[in-house]
Amino acid sequence: METLNIIKIGGNIIDDEVLLNDFITSISTLNDPFILVHGGGKLATDLAEKLNIPQQLIDGRRVTNAETLKIATMVYAGFINKTIVALLQKNSINSIGLSGADGNLIHAKKRKNNEIDYGFVGDFSVENVNTSFLELLLNNGLTPVICAITHDKNGQLLNTNADSIASNIASNLATSFEIKLVYCFEKKGVLSNPEDDDSVIESLDFDTFQDLKNKGIINKGMLPKIENGFQSLENGVKEIGVINAKNCVNFISKNNNEGTRIT
Repeated sequence: METLNIIKIGGNIIDDEVLLNDFITSISTLNDPFILVHGGGKLATDLAEKLNIPQQLIDGRRVTNAETLKIATMVYAGFINKTIVALLQKNSINSIGLSGADGNLIHAKKRKNNEIDYGFVGDFSVENVNTSFLELLLNNGLTPVICAITHDKNGQLLNTNADSIASNIASNLATSFEIKLVYCFEKKGVLSNPEDDDSVIESLDFDTFQDLKNKGIINKGMLPKIENGFQSLENGVKEIGVINAKNCVNFISKNNNEGTRIT
C-alpha cells in the first residue's frame, strides 16, 4: 500500500515568512506524496482586531460570528492558502489550493453545543470527505493544500478546526493509503511542563493524555491535535506525530524519535 503523508501546519510557523518558507522548502524534498492542511495563525485575529471585531477562543477553537467568518475565509482560503501554494510551486511541487467547498471536498455540519454557541463553526467530525477527488488530484501529480474552511451543502461556509480537518482526511484515506499524520508547529512536541521546551513526551498514550488534560497541562490549542490524533488511530491511521516543523522530514523519512508519537 502506498504511503501518504497528511501534514498539518499551524501555530507561529504560519505567521513567520522565514519559518514558513523554510518549512515548505523542507517538505518539498519528501519522496512520498503528501497533503498539506493549514490553519490561520494569528493573521485572522490581528485583522479582526484592526477592524474592531471581538474574537473569542474556547479550548483552542474560535467562536465565529458572521463578520469573523468573512475574515477567516479571506485569510485562510485566500492569502495564506495561496501563499503556501506559491511557495510549493517555487520548490517545483505542483499544488492546488482548496477549501472544503471546492470540489465538494469537505462537507461539515454546524457544531451544536447546549452550553456554547460557536457560531459558524464546523463540527469536530465532518460529514464527508470527498476521497475520490483527493485521489484524482494525487494520481495526477497535484499536491492538495487545504485550508480550514468547509461547507454545509446548503450554501453556508463554516470555520472548521484545521487539526480536525487533517484527522478526518487521514481517517477517510486510511483504507487506500498507509497514512502518516503529522501535526507541525513551533514547539518540540507535547510537553509535560509547558514552561520547559525540553520536557517532550516522546510517546503519549490515552491514559497519560487524560491525566495531563485533567491537570490542565495539555490545554487550549493542543487539545484538538491530541483528541483528533487518538480518533485517527482508531480509524486505521498508522502513525501520528506532534513535532517541531523543522523536524517534519526527519520524522517522516527517518522514523526518528524527535517530537511526540501518539500511541
